[in-house]
Amino acid sequence: MITLQSKMTTDELAECLGMTKQTINRWVREQKWRTEKIPGVKGGRARLIHINQQVCEYLTNVPALRHHTMPLLANDVGHEYGVVDVNTPLHQIYQILQKLTPTEQQQLNVFLAREGIRVFLNRLGIGDES
Repeated sequence: MITLQSKMTTDELAECLGMTKQTINRWVREQKWRTEKIPGVKGGRARLIHINQQVCEYLTNVPALRHHTMPLLANDVGHEYGVVDVNTPLHQIYQILQKLTPTEQQQLNVFLAREGIRVFLNRLGIGDES
């Protein structure tokens, strides 16, 4: 079984799939997959690929990968395929979390482990203060 992260570099995805990074880069261009720059990498060519439903569907149809089982992405669970309500708070929170740098993600993780979700929600002004 292939385990995919929500964002991967071309090198990571190529290694995971047993493909070359040139193949992955070609797929990114041809399929117009969503990518983002990697902060701090000079030249602007290093990119993270968003492993979303479009990418998973493409990979499941690649003949060389048909024998692998692609796991569902966490953000797909409970949603009807092809229907994404981008106005739900859960989707908006997920989009914000995807944009955090690794350092920011670690800081949020430490904060939540230390203070808990209740304090986090209170600091946002939306928690139950009782």
